[in-house]
Amino acid sequence: MKEMKLPYALDLTGKVAVVTGAAGVLCSDFSRALAKCGAKVALLDINETVAKQIADEINADGGKAIAVKANCLDKASLEEAKAIVDKTFGACDVLINGAGGNNPRATTFDETFSEKTLSDPEKQSFFSISPDGVRFVFDLNVTAAFLTTQVFALDMAKSGKGGNIVNISSMNAYRPLTKIPAYSAAKAAVSNFTQWLAVHFAEAGIRVNAIAPGFFVTNQNRALLFREDGTPTPRTGKILAGTPMRRFGEASELLGGLFFFLDDAASGFVTGVILPIDGGFSAYSGV
Repeated sequence: MKEMKLPYALDLTGKVAVVTGAAGVLCSDFSRALAKCGAKVALLDINETVAKQIADEINADGGKAIAVKANCLDKASLEEAKAIVDKTFGACDVLINGAGGNNPRATTFDETFSEKTLSDPEKQSFFSISPDGVRFVFDLNVTAAFLTTQVFALDMAKSGKGGNIVNISSMNAYRPLTKIPAYSAAKAAVSNFTQWLAVHFAEAGIRVNAIAPGFFVTNQNRALLFREDGTPTPRTGKILAGTPMRRFGEASELLGGLFFFLDDAASGFVTGVILPIDGGFSAYSGV
């Protein structure tokens, strides 16, 4: 199993944690960390094969985990997943809405408008992005979090014991990046939805917060950041120039923020917060 150093000891013994997008780089680390803290972890992902590999690693290391195939854009699929989680581990106490991402169908070829691109069918301009591409990216980030919360937070709300929900926003929510208009707007919606949920669930004892990662290398963005030979792309140069710490983040560096939100003793009065973890990107004006 991947060697992992936890930021501090957090006791989640007896808690049931549901993590969507659990086959991805960031959320697989979240799943491993929650298991090391004693939680029973359900790894939900449409890619059941990879999720199962991670769950097997967790179990081999002494943790408790199951992989459950789930399409976070399909409420019926989520309800089927919930039935498996309930039967295996019990009701959800911690929900990590990690499913999300961008899609080439909602990405422009150029950073800024170029008339040349308009006449090139192989290069997608803002004006040739399809409504379906935009809708897919919004659904993947916003509707997925909406549906998953509907399915898994109901028992939390009715239990009287409260619970924790952590959404995954992005620095795009604060400062939209070029080329990815739908993703930037969708992550802004995730931040807003986090605040809405925090107010809606406050009297039920459920705290809802979000992590807004800066730049981390994942399976989704690797091709944008590095060429096939491993050298950085020009976009990587821009990213690092705008990040005062001059490097990409490591997945493990998100765990401190996650643990803080899940630690009722440390953050019991914290809800509706979107926490940037970005190496200073949001603080830097470029000058």
